[in-house]
Amino acid sequence: MNPIFEEAADHVDNQVIREWKAQGKKVIGHTCSHVPEEIISAAGMMPYRLRGIESESTSIGDTYFGPFICSCPKAILQKAGEGAFNFLDGAVMVQSCDSMRRLDECWRAANEDYPGILPGFWHYLGVPHKAVDYSLKWFSEEIEMFKKHIEEHFNVTITEDNLRKAIALYNETRDLLKELDEVRGMENTPVSGQEAMNIILAGTALPKEMYNPLLREALDELKARPAHHGGKKRILLGGSVVDDQSLISVIEAEGAVVVADTVCFGSRSFEGMVPEDSPTMLTIASRYLHHQFCPRMFGHYKDRMALIKQKMELAKVDGVILQNIRFCDLHGSENGLFEAELESMGVPAIRLEREYGAMADEGRLRMRIGAFLESIPERRTEKPAA
Repeated sequence: MNPIFEEAADHVDNQVIREWKAQGKKVIGHTCSHVPEEIISAAGMMPYRLRGIESESTSIGDTYFGPFICSCPKAILQKAGEGAFNFLDGAVMVQSCDSMRRLDECWRAANEDYPGILPGFWHYLGVPHKAVDYSLKWFSEEIEMFKKHIEEHFNVTITEDNLRKAIALYNETRDLLKELDEVRGMENTPVSGQEAMNIILAGTALPKEMYNPLLREALDELKARPAHHGGKKRILLGGSVVDDQSLISVIEAEGAVVVADTVCFGSRSFEGMVPEDSPTMLTIASRYLHHQFCPRMFGHYKDRMALIKQKMELAKVDGVILQNIRFCDLHGSENGLFEAELESMGVPAIRLEREYGAMADEGRLRMRIGAFLESIPERRTEKPAA
């Protein structure tokens, strides 16, 4: 695997970002796949998805958030307080969920105790929870304000031509990542789930101008490989944030291979295209608002279940692992519904609750995952319904 991918996937900072900054270019961090990265890219800047990886403590996060909250935003705040995100020129906060919404106020409060950790550009992007006519109009206005804020703060102009080029660039990324999904779902797949997630995660921390050619090279290399994972139990991984390799490594160490996913940071983030012919805030808003595969979007359970079924069929999965970070009410609640529906179809499924990050509960998860994988041959007596 390309070492550029490995470094970008495994570390908060990477050599490409350092070189980008050395050229005087800007990096804008954000917290959610509903942020329209095309706007940032069209301004000549690099979008960067914030992660709390490599956190060895949440002492700073605990101070501002308290104990009974998802550990993902706490880990992000921890890294911010330690100065790990000081390379950022700006940040965009989103009310993805209530825990992530509070990252906005907690980061600003922490800046009073840890001066200098707040980037110079700070924007709160409101994203509706419903995809209807009036919310689409409102979201397009939010994106227009976001665009103007970038232009005014950095003294740049986001032209229609640059926006069209950025849209084409990001649509190319989505096409290539869908191709990766097809490769990992092959009957005798040449790629492990860890490798596939490594490639996907790298795209959140690299400029797409560099990432796309490297991704194309990786796809060519994978297609030329002999099959490495034939005969293993094929798993779809669903649920909340998976932005490191630890959970997938546990699953695959037990003799399975993750051939599909619907996790945050994973395959669901590159569903849908932005029309390239007439770029407007409304067409951009439509793509991102109708990106309904996160449970933060109300009224689209059936769409999310349909996505799981579609990926199960394409990748011919043997079982589904549904995980959520502790105190993630959105994914935790919906995973219960998914599990019941999958089992009614005869598909082995299990729910796991875990902490974010460095797998403090690895032993418990390994035992449950191992027992689940052992149960699959006995439980799966019928072909799942389409």
